Amino acid sequence: MQFQDLINWMQALSVQYGYFGVFLIAFIGALSIFFPIPYTVVIFTLGGMTAFDPLLIALAAGAGSALGEFSGYLLGVGGRRAISERYKRKIDVLTRAFNRFGWVVIFAFALLPLPDDLIFIPLGVMRYSVIKALIPALIGKICMNFIVAYSGRLSNQVIRDFFGVDSDWVSAAIGMILAV
Repeated sequence: MQFQDLINWMQALSVQYGYFGVFLIAFIGALSIFFPIPYTVVIFTLGGMTAFDPLLIALAAGAGSALGEFSGYLLGVGGRRAISERYKRKIDVLTRAFNRFGWVVIFAFALLPLPDDLIFIPLGVMRYSVIKALIPALIGKICMNFIVAYSGRLSNQVIRDFFGVDSDWVSAAIGMILAV
């Protein structure tokens, strides 16, 4: 499957199932641990379409991507058994530090274009509280997806004004080309 085929499939899923489709593509995109799936391209495109509300896109995609990131957390939980006792003591020290400032780090990794698995796998190894990890991840992913979706909306408006294009799909395609 080529990159464009993947993007087309995700867009079709979102259009067919609406905000639940947005949730699904974000969830699937975030499930991938080693090979990132660029679901944000679809979020940007859908944000530019008048049929979708950028805030609702952000809520659906934020929830989907936050839950999908926990695949890395589960990998860390399973991988803890393979760690020697010496490293488990170091992990306990890291856990105490995370109990104090972990929410800031988790929020930053969720908001910024950083590889989330670099933080979620160690969180699983530490057996960090799922709730303490989920809340800042959810807030960060909602904020990130709102920025992406609203950027799609703004670029769509600029393209309509500049090029005089009245089609959501044409405007979204031009916006994607300019974004890349």
